[in-house]
Amino acid sequence: MSSMKGEDTRNIIKVAARRLFALRGIDGVSVRDIAAAAEQRNSGSINYYFRSKEALVSELVVDGAKAINERRNAMLDGLEAARGSLTLRKVVDVLVRSTFGPEDGLEDHTYLRFIAWLQMNHRDLFLAALDNTWNTGYQRCLAHIRALLPSLPAAVLNQRLVFMGLYLNATLSAREAALDAAGVGGHGFWDAAYTMDNLTDTVLALLEGKPSAATTKQL
Repeated sequence: MSSMKGEDTRNIIKVAARRLFALRGIDGVSVRDIAAAAEQRNSGSINYYFRSKEALVSELVVDGAKAINERRNAMLDGLEAARGSLTLRKVVDVLVRSTFGPEDGLEDHTYLRFIAWLQMNHRDLFLAALDNTWNTGYQRCLAHIRALLPSLPAAVLNQRLVFMGLYLNATLSAREAALDAAGVGGHGFWDAAYTMDNLTDTVLALLEGKPSAATTKQL
């Protein structure tokens, strides 16, 4: 019973911390803030269950990254197994749709904002938590995109893949924040049936657009 109670407490702390980090970033949240939000009597409970705030941050990164990575790899496995199904649109759609799912326990709409902030402000901590283990699906998607766009100059494509990552982080974080604020009533803009398809359209436009003369002459 005590181990179950301990696991429940850990989960309560993690949910509270992830929400605070999503709203204020890890630098704007103290161990005391997390303990208060999780309704713990003192801040020592954070160190008891997680050793440190940094260790808690790393565990939160892995929780979500593992769920997304497993979903992404499963979707790619399905595409690769079906001959003729590996198109640029379907690969991009994997990147878009694999970032959210009710089965990963992150339905409180905080994870994407948390990691977007972390990538921008503490990238080393974010990458250390991933440890080249929980981003294999993303790397597979990038490899397929490179293979499907052979005519683009490598330097241009490399930049566009960075732009794509930044764009998806920002856009999906904005979606998450809007859905979080809207609550059970939903959000008309983000709940529209065509929204995710339209988002994929915009990523395809970013990737497939012909480089301008102004760009190519500087390569």
